[in-house]
Amino acid sequence: MARTAFIGLGVMGFPMAGHLKQKGGHDVTVYNRTANKADEWVETYGGSRADTPAEAARDADFVFTCVGNDDDVRSVVFGDDGVLSAMSDGAILIDNTTASAMLAKEIGKAAEEKGVGFIDAPVSGGQAGAENGVLTVMCGGDEATFATAKPVIESYAKMVGLLGPTGSGQLAKMCNQTAIAGLVQGLSEAIHLAKKSGLDVEKLIEVISQGAAGSWQMENRYATMNRGEFDHGFAVDWMRKDLAIVLQQADEIGASLPVTALVDQFYKDVQRMGGKRWDTSSLIARLESFDQE
Repeated sequence: MARTAFIGLGVMGFPMAGHLKQKGGHDVTVYNRTANKADEWVETYGGSRADTPAEAARDADFVFTCVGNDDDVRSVVFGDDGVLSAMSDGAILIDNTTASAMLAKEIGKAAEEKGVGFIDAPVSGGQAGAENGVLTVMCGGDEATFATAKPVIESYAKMVGLLGPTGSGQLAKMCNQTAIAGLVQGLSEAIHLAKKSGLDVEKLIEVISQGAAGSWQMENRYATMNRGEFDHGFAVDWMRKDLAIVLQQADEIGASLPVTALVDQFYKDVQRMGGKRWDTSSLIARLESFDQE
């Protein structure tokens, strides 16, 4: 059992912290900007809550952060109330937020100066993956720190991999989101084409899912896409936040991502349709909206 702190109890962090407590058997102290969410977590899982990130991190062996964006990460990591101000020498900070690689390197340097280990560890698998404890965690950091942190991270994950030095986890998440964006658009177009052509979508997917077209997105999302149901999964707003990070990184290093840039604009259209909180598979709704014009 390790002493852990978890900062950020959103739709991902709430169950992730719960798995640290129940599945991992760790001592968990939580902090959330909205205090009643922390109270709800303690009522659900036990453990304890703190009034500041620093209070939660004090005496912890491992400190997890899972918040919204770069600015949110900075607000809970740095400053008098930030976790770094209270973490002990030899403790490890693990950031599960999808953020920039630049920020990961900034935190890694600050942590090293304080004698604290750091792993940038964004996750993939969405809300369902968090709730079921089967997330994929992409990590950046040194091998020794990773080896120490991995067994604890595995409390909420099915796959935990080290991709390279600090920042590599965030870069891997960018690649992950790039791949997903193209897959979902391709699947949306395939289903749209099938429906417009009079094919039975169920029969179509039964056949093509067993070939080269098969994917996680096809297996897990085709049925709800076919029914026009999007009130689940990873929200369009979150995907656009992630793709903004991807496109900024691509611009900085001179990478060409034309399909990703185009799909990002398609998601912007979905937002305008009122789909900010729809699942990312709602790209098909954009295509079907043209039939109504």
